Amino acid sequence: RKSRMEAPSARGSDEPESLGALGASILDFLDAMRVEAGLSRNALSAYRSDLRGLASWMTERGQSDWSDLEGDDVVDWLGARRDAGAAESSLARGLVSLRMLVRFLVAEGHLQADPSARIPSPKLRRSLPRSLSPDDVDALLGAFDVEGAAMGWRNVRDTALLETLYAAGARISEALGLRVGDIADDRGSVRLHGKDDKMRIVPLGKRAATALQLWIEKERPALAARAPRATDLVFLSKSGRPLDRQAAWRRVKEAALRVGLDPKLSPHDLRHSFATHMLSGGADLRAVQEMLGHASIQTTEIYTHLDADHVRTVHRMHHPRG
Repeated sequence: RKSRMEAPSARGSDEPESLGALGASILDFLDAMRVEAGLSRNALSAYRSDLRGLASWMTERGQSDWSDLEGDDVVDWLGARRDAGAAESSLARGLVSLRMLVRFLVAEGHLQADPSARIPSPKLRRSLPRSLSPDDVDALLGAFDVEGAAMGWRNVRDTALLETLYAAGARISEALGLRVGDIADDRGSVRLHGKDDKMRIVPLGKRAATALQLWIEKERPALAARAPRATDLVFLSKSGRPLDRQAAWRRVKEAALRVGLDPKLSPHDLRHSFATHMLSGGADLRAVQEMLGHASIQTTEIYTHLDADHVRTVHRMHHPRG
């Protein structure tokens, strides 16, 4: 134990001596996490910051040993941090840091019980995914103007990709993994291979079907002929190789720039927009869950942040006293 406590990489020269036994236990814990658990420097720094803050708070209250800490104290500490403006994520991390330290001290025989055991973790607010308006989606999908004079194979391909991302609510990996045989003969639906190799069939709208057909029948064959080996993937690069994620992201950002949208736009924003627009248009939540390939309905429910006007309209239409 002594050799680890004296390790200079964990002790540091700026540890306040006023923390006494509290600080020594923190250093011992950090050394153990570094040597035995192999935690990264960033993770160790986060633990160090949280635990030193708690130890300083305890010292100000006259507590000099971790055995002095009780459940009510932990609640008070979290409350003080919240009052000081700490985010819920910071509170949750602080509680995790304490629990990791306590687990270590119990294992070492320095503590008999965990004072934080009965304290639930702060419930983090789930940020809503970004969703484009239908008008913005229309502008984005028309960014490469395949019907105009500038029409070329890259514009045709990228329009087909954008249309597929939005029409099928596909993840970028699913769209780039799409094979010619995954598209129905009438172009009315696509078979997507999602996470854990789960397959689902999603309908395509007329515009997406037309864009895919134009790409596959007119432009793709010439690129496929350049490929170093045969491939049946739908979306190809100039060399005939499969289009990669980085290139696809760049093309989405290029489309956003062309029509004056946020250049930070990502392919996933089209998936979010698909889900939001389907639900705001009255689609069944279970059906959208199936189309998105979500294992849990709770994941799909984050898209139910419908605007107040829509909610009032639905209430007025369907409530008996609306």
